[in-house]
Amino acid sequence: QLQLVESGGGLVQPGGSLRLSCAASGFSLDYYAMGWFRQAPGKEREGVSCISTSGESTYFVDSVKGRFTMSRDNAKNTVYLQMNSLKPEDTAVYYCAALRVGVFTTICPRRARDYNNWGQGTQVTVSS
Repeated sequence: QLQLVESGGGLVQPGGSLRLSCAASGFSLDYYAMGWFRQAPGKEREGVSCISTSGESTYFVDSVKGRFTMSRDNAKNTVYLQMNSLKPEDTAVYYCAALRVGVFTTICPRRARDYNNWGQGTQVTVSS
């Protein structure tokens, strides 16, 4: 059973940091491109970042560039989203997603509809 479990969300003050984790079970991340998405109340799900299986290709939406980084540790079957200098507009439920693309590719899908495996999400709230 393929499963993705996000963790690390919470309440943080503006300017603070959080690191989200997405742990995979039932499959090897070696073969999967990974993405982070977020959805704020009343808004559509937005692609935040993605990383290829090779780790060479990454993407970040303009609003988080320079503040967020994404990494993967295939040995731990986990991907991470490091979020620094958080802003109130970063408040959302954050989801990780996986798409099987094969090993050592540079494929980095940016759209939610490209992914077919999703976690349940973790809430991130940025507020003073």
